[in-house]
Amino acid sequence: MSLILFNKPFGVISQFSAHPTRSTLAGYIDTPGVYPAGRLDADSEGLMLLTDNGELQNQISHPDHGKLKTYLVLVEGLAQAGHLEQLRQPMNLGNFTTRGSHTVRIETPTWLWPRNPPVRVRQHIPSSWIAITLSEGKNRQVRRMTAAAGLPTLRLIRSTIGPFSLRTHPLLPGEWRIVSEEAWRTPKHHHDT
Repeated sequence: MSLILFNKPFGVISQFSAHPTRSTLAGYIDTPGVYPAGRLDADSEGLMLLTDNGELQNQISHPDHGKLKTYLVLVEGLAQAGHLEQLRQPMNLGNFTTRGSHTVRIETPTWLWPRNPPVRVRQHIPSSWIAITLSEGKNRQVRRMTAAAGLPTLRLIRSTIGPFSLRTHPLLPGEWRIVSEEAWRTPKHHHDT
C-alpha cells in the first residue's frame, strides 16, 4: 500500500497515459500501480496525492468525505471584503452550486517557489493573494469562483489536502515522497495562510 505526496508542476497533466503535447505524471513518478486521488488542471500547480489503495483513493477524492483542500490563488485585482464574502457563500456556477468556502486575503507566501514560466501580470492592474479552503473540488471550481467574483485567477496552487501541506511537507515542483497511510487518517488540517 502506497500513499505518495507529489508537487505537480505547472503544465503537467494529472494522468499517466501519454499526451500529445503535455508532460504527464509518468515523467515524474515511477511507482507502479498508483493512481491520482483527484486531479489538478494542467495550468494549476501543487499538491496531489496518489495511491494504489482504491478505498483510500475514494476517501481522498470524493466530496462526500469532506476532506478540506486549500488553494493559494494569485488574482488580478485587489481582493476586498465584498469579494471575500462572495467567495465564502455558496455560489451558483451554472452547472452546480458550491458549498461555500473559507476564504481569506493573505500576504504573498514567502515559501512558494517561482513559477516556470512566470505569471504574466499587467503592470497597471494590481494583484493580490487569497487562500480558499473547500470541502469539494469540482472541475476548475476555484478559477470559476474567482472569475464570478470579478477576480480572475493568475496563478493557482493547491497547498493542502486533509492533513498534508506543502508548507509542512516541503516539495519542489516535480518532487514526491511516500508517506504512511496512517498519516492520512490524522484528523488535523492546516490553513496555509
